[in-house]
Amino acid sequence: MGPPRAAGVDATAGVKVKVSDRYVEINNGIFELTLSNPDGSVTGVRYNGVDNLMEIGNKEDNRGYWDIVWNPPGERTGIFDVIKGTEFRIIYHDESQAEVSFTRTWDPSLEGKAVPLNIDKRFIILRGSSGFYTYGIYEHKEGWPDFGLEETRVAFKLRKDKFHYMALADNRQRIMPMPDDRLPPRGQQLAYPEAVLLVDPINPDLRGEVDDKYQYSCEDQYNNVHGWVSFDPPIGFWQITPSDESRTGGPLKQNLTSHVGPTMLAMFLSAHYAGGDLSPKFTDGEYWKKVHGPVFMYLNSSWDGSDPTMLWEDAKVQMMIEKESWPYVFALSEDFQKTEQRGCVSGRLLVRDRYIDDQDLYASGAYVGLALPGEAGSWQRECKGYQFWCRADVDGSFYIRNIVTGNYNLYAWVPGFIGDYKLDATLTIASGDDIYLGDLVYEPPRDGPTIWEIGVPDRSAAEFYVPDPNPNYVNRLYIDHPDRFRQYGLWERYAELYPDGDLVYTIDQSDYSTDWFYAQVNRRTDQNTYQPTTWQIKFNLDSVSPNSTYKFRVALASSTLAELQVLSKERKKDLAFSYLHPSFFLSNVITGNSSCMINVLAQVFFNDQDKGVPHFTTGLIGRDNAIARHGIHGLYWLFNIDVGSAWLVQGLNTIYLKQARSTSPFQGLMYDYLRLEGPCGC
Repeated sequence: MGPPRAAGVDATAGVKVKVSDRYVEINNGIFELTLSNPDGSVTGVRYNGVDNLMEIGNKEDNRGYWDIVWNPPGERTGIFDVIKGTEFRIIYHDESQAEVSFTRTWDPSLEGKAVPLNIDKRFIILRGSSGFYTYGIYEHKEGWPDFGLEETRVAFKLRKDKFHYMALADNRQRIMPMPDDRLPPRGQQLAYPEAVLLVDPINPDLRGEVDDKYQYSCEDQYNNVHGWVSFDPPIGFWQITPSDESRTGGPLKQNLTSHVGPTMLAMFLSAHYAGGDLSPKFTDGEYWKKVHGPVFMYLNSSWDGSDPTMLWEDAKVQMMIEKESWPYVFALSEDFQKTEQRGCVSGRLLVRDRYIDDQDLYASGAYVGLALPGEAGSWQRECKGYQFWCRADVDGSFYIRNIVTGNYNLYAWVPGFIGDYKLDATLTIASGDDIYLGDLVYEPPRDGPTIWEIGVPDRSAAEFYVPDPNPNYVNRLYIDHPDRFRQYGLWERYAELYPDGDLVYTIDQSDYSTDWFYAQVNRRTDQNTYQPTTWQIKFNLDSVSPNSTYKFRVALASSTLAELQVLSKERKKDLAFSYLHPSFFLSNVITGNSSCMINVLAQVFFNDQDKGVPHFTTGLIGRDNAIARHGIHGLYWLFNIDVGSAWLVQGLNTIYLKQARSTSPFQGLMYDYLRLEGPCGC
């Protein structure tokens, strides 16, 4: 049972709608929602004796709104557009429910001036419900102009004189700074505008801390509820996302949540922690239609304002209620499919790696999902369709429910194993389908036995060494916290830890949790410029199998305008490689060929590292910016490098890993996992 509600609330009252020239007011006896007419912006939320929970100091169109960032053809700078309706309709209204619509229709006279989309914003209030739902239907009709979409979301800006406590997880909640604290002279901008040192905050307890909205980002798989608490009166205002199906990029995609404002976001599409790969491009007049949401804005209150966790715990309970109610029966757009219109897919995933076990292994905890058809791993860059994911049980069994009808591929990846699984067949989901796929077997990339490995294949750099922050730039929330990587300025600690030379890792002596820095970053010089860094992996071989091929596998958790070069000093012989990309698999080993059919330059060289020419390079890859934005991963990359046995020596060998791009402190790599395999059968 949730916390007690304020006196005077009539939870049994019918839903009332009042329409005037400027506003639409919807009241269910618990709260009242005010929307601008016909814009459809949230101008007011009256609840628990407070006339308006939205920031009354802002203009009415800057309180609660849907927005979009888009690009006309040939334009690189995104256009920010608060979506304002031009037509208002009541879709349905009785005492139990009200659903209203604010639409904006595109026509050729708007070309170049407005995003070429028909947009229908919906709001729903139910009797007895302490909150409101909103969802949006976007449609790009066939033959309409090309455009790119960088971001779309719903934003809520709450009363800054009321809401000071923010929560997004059991261990990620705190008193937050005021907006004025981020402005001079109270705040001092650091390396980029989002990061601010609180020099003289209104709340003196926050003096000396760093505030940055990216410190509160979250993977979508965990981004289900977040929001703000007012102490006087005790009120919670929460954003609940019951389903990830309309979000892009899969369960590991990271997005913003809540931050200083107080601001609360429901993100559906963004390039954060991914770059342009997660910005869909609509070309050649293609047809596209998608429902974003619904999401739920939940209000709660209590008699005792001394403990904000009471309201947080209640919000978590409500989040579970919303998830169990998905898909909502009351959302009335015919584009939002109900349970009986959807389908299900189930089966069991096994892993076959004969160098680990003679028997197939259960894919325990595997991520199994459906996304638009593509190559293995393409789901992490997919940004136009719906995605449906689950985690496999301990025996590898999975059951994906409530799948919107359409054509999909089934994808998976398994923590503890590199690479991506894809079921070859395209699955067509029809209404009422319950498809059982039986046992599926994933054979991860493997050519021979493991000689050595560094890290854990989990698409994250969290297992590596994350340093303490500079004591002058601390967010106290993350002291002794599992997410210690969210502290500001950790990239600068590398040069402090390695003042005289770069990282050297010795197999069987070094420990990756203490001796492998979480990111390969550039070194800052005394002239305020940056130098590339070259890491070394040293290892001994008791013997080398002649005329054989060894395999060096490098899985990256993140890359930001970086270039990984692999060099060896021992022998100047052939190095060939295959590159596993989420949208392309190079199945044949290429020797002495610098061509590749993707936007990553793959090269093979024959000179040693003393001449500065690598044997292998990724070319310039990645724009996820995870180093600057306090992430521990971005997009996943896997490179498979073939090494002839003549390239190795009995005794000590050294592999040099050079990140060659050095114009910014934020260019760099995060490793997920590295492994050297012996030849097949050795």
